[in-house]
Amino acid sequence: MSTTRLAWFKSSYSGSSGDDCVEVAVTEQVIFVRDSKDVMRPHFSMDPAGWARFMQHVARG
Repeated sequence: MSTTRLAWFKSSYSGSSGDDCVEVAVTEQVIFVRDSKDVMRPHFSMDPAGWARFMQHVARG
């Protein structure tokens, strides 16, 4: 899947000074994550169940 046409959005936890920013694009089958400072670098992706587990882990700190 080409990721250039996806609707990417920046994490609400990303700083406004341009550092440590991540962007996420969501489809029905896959969640894509990339570095917003270098969008040409490879992104990673996971299925919705994997994303849910990741978010639960992050929420626990």
